[in-house]
Amino acid sequence: MNHNPEGWHMHRPYHNRIELKEVVSVISGYAFPGNEMGSSGSPIIKIKNIIPPMVDTTDVDRISEVFIASIHKLEKFRLKHKDILVAMTGATVGKIGRFPKTNEIFYLNQRVARVDLRNPAQADIDYIYYVLSQAQYTDQIFSLADGSAQANVSASQIGNIIIPLPPLREQRRIAHILGTLDDKIENNRKTAKTLEAMAQAIFQSWFVDFDPVRAKMAGESPESICKRLKLTPEILDLFPDRLVDSELGEIPDGWVVGTLGNVAENPRRGIRPQQINTETPYIALEHMPRRCIYLSEWGTGEELESNKFMFRKNEILFGKLRPYFHKVGVAPVNGVCSTDIVVIAPQSAYWLSFVLGHTSSDAFVVYTDSDSTGTKMPRTSWNRMAHYEIALPPESIAKVFDELVVPTVHQMVANVHESRTLADLRDTLLPKLISGDIRVPEAEHLIENIEG
Repeated sequence: MNHNPEGWHMHRPYHNRIELKEVVSVISGYAFPGNEMGSSGSPIIKIKNIIPPMVDTTDVDRISEVFIASIHKLEKFRLKHKDILVAMTGATVGKIGRFPKTNEIFYLNQRVARVDLRNPAQADIDYIYYVLSQAQYTDQIFSLADGSAQANVSASQIGNIIIPLPPLREQRRIAHILGTLDDKIENNRKTAKTLEAMAQAIFQSWFVDFDPVRAKMAGESPESICKRLKLTPEILDLFPDRLVDSELGEIPDGWVVGTLGNVAENPRRGIRPQQINTETPYIALEHMPRRCIYLSEWGTGEELESNKFMFRKNEILFGKLRPYFHKVGVAPVNGVCSTDIVVIAPQSAYWLSFVLGHTSSDAFVVYTDSDSTGTKMPRTSWNRMAHYEIALPPESIAKVFDELVVPTVHQMVANVHESRTLADLRDTLLPKLISGDIRVPEAEHLIENIEG
């Protein structure tokens, strides 16, 4: 896709430039004591939780409710939906994230700044977010940091940066068009989560709970079973009508106890850095979200300095470093990955969905974590994974399950590529809209042409 088509009209850039503090307040978080934090209580957002463009609320430290109750005036440190947060300390000074919608009450920790709008008659908060999320401004905030041991930037220094400020109406139009692209990206992510949940529900029903077998054993009519479990009569006929004892407990009659290694393998395709093309997609652990098989982020092979593993599209990537982080996903492209990632491939194509169901399950992650080696940086291994015991169904059931789930996987991968195209377009339009090099009607026309 061409993001810089001929025919864009260049306009006179906006000349109204102001200090950020003229329209916003920049407030640092509260110094919550580390010795009061644990696994229960109110969640705290720290620098580690800022993962641009969002704020991760799944891996948080918590502060006891007793401590919260003992401190007065914590209200101003409570976070709300769409708050703009800025990292103030460390190597990631300047990184920006927006707080998502949540039902829990979250508090902001020290060394993270929140940008609050002071004058809604002069500035639009969504526009301010898009300005600050540009590399030139995150880099500018980083350049202001001082400190010999660790970079630090103050709230006042953030407030002193200069930003362009077009008329309020134009700010809102810019924010709207960029937000439209972000909304499409977010809808793709939500769709992927829904598709993933549907596939996991079928996997749980068929291969963990054995619902079709138990329903037959209970004497439920085939019509009722098919309606309740959303099966066709042909699929229901593939399941037996009784469970038998095994070393794993009860499993369907005719199934056998096996291991993941019976149906999957670890293709160790090592590659040296000098063999990697600079444009080759590169996936590291930081590109992999937790508890999500939808992998939408990756870098490139440029400047890689150590050996990597090659993977192929639709193979499974499992983060073996700190496996409790639950980083498992389907590769949306061919590429290379960190050696802290295990590449898993089905031994036959029709086992893909079955293998994915197991390797992305909570039970499998707990198993790999249970005897990981290393105290501070525990790691699991393919050898450990391959010995994971499972109930193996007949090939006929694995094939039917794969036929149901693979279209879901393909849709998720297609959504990944669409979202990256939309993100590229957004990132191309963003600085041009904010600088005034192009105007909103031209950008709208470009988006219409892309969608058409």
